Amino acid sequence: MKAVVVGYGAMGKIISSMLEDEFLLPVSIECEHKSLDDVKEDFDVIIDFSNPANLDMIYNYCKKTKKPVVFATTGYSDEQLAKIEDLANYAPVLRSANFSLGVILLNRLVKEITPILKNDFDIEITEAHHHNKVDAPSGTAKMLLKSVTDATNFTPIYGRSGYCPRKPQEVGVHAIRGGSIVGEHEIMYCGEDEIITLKHSAHSKKIFAVGAIKAAKWLVDKQIGYYDMEDVLFGE
Repeated sequence: MKAVVVGYGAMGKIISSMLEDEFLLPVSIECEHKSLDDVKEDFDVIIDFSNPANLDMIYNYCKKTKKPVVFATTGYSDEQLAKIEDLANYAPVLRSANFSLGVILLNRLVKEITPILKNDFDIEITEAHHHNKVDAPSGTAKMLLKSVTDATNFTPIYGRSGYCPRKPQEVGVHAIRGGSIVGEHEIMYCGEDEIITLKHSAHSKKIFAVGAIKAAKWLVDKQIGYYDMEDVLFGE
């Protein structure tokens, strides 16, 4: 696989080191290639691990060239997410809020058990990340929340302060920021006299690179359309 990685921060450098035996070009303001239009070499797929500000560049390039693109960036606005979905009308597009294979399996478990427990258990989602993370709640927490609300129509409550008794049909969402935490996500199902907890802990950023590379290799020969990591893992 010949890949171009947009972004040369921590994740871009990890992917570059993992793909050193395969053709790879980084695109960022720190590199020789400052935009996708600067890349003259042939390649198979784009992996975006940068920031939402690069979306227009990627959108315009892929709409024109039909190149497959893996979006691993978080923090998009609703308008930007709609633009990514629109791009899938012109090129193969794969987006996920998290590329950890364990998190994708966790989300599948949430989809399976929430319909069973929703009438008898209160549901709370907690996420924790390093103190440099700028968006909250995390994209992964939003993904897990969507799986819960799709199954329940519960109302999200973001944090609690003051006098706020818990109401039926709520799902709490809480964000913690501190130190060098790579990523922690927990879903608690709190029933009468029992608690079920689903939790994923990331111990290094390498797991996200592994998933993004797996997604890119899967995407290179796919038809135009919109895909996610469940398609990669479960063939859906």
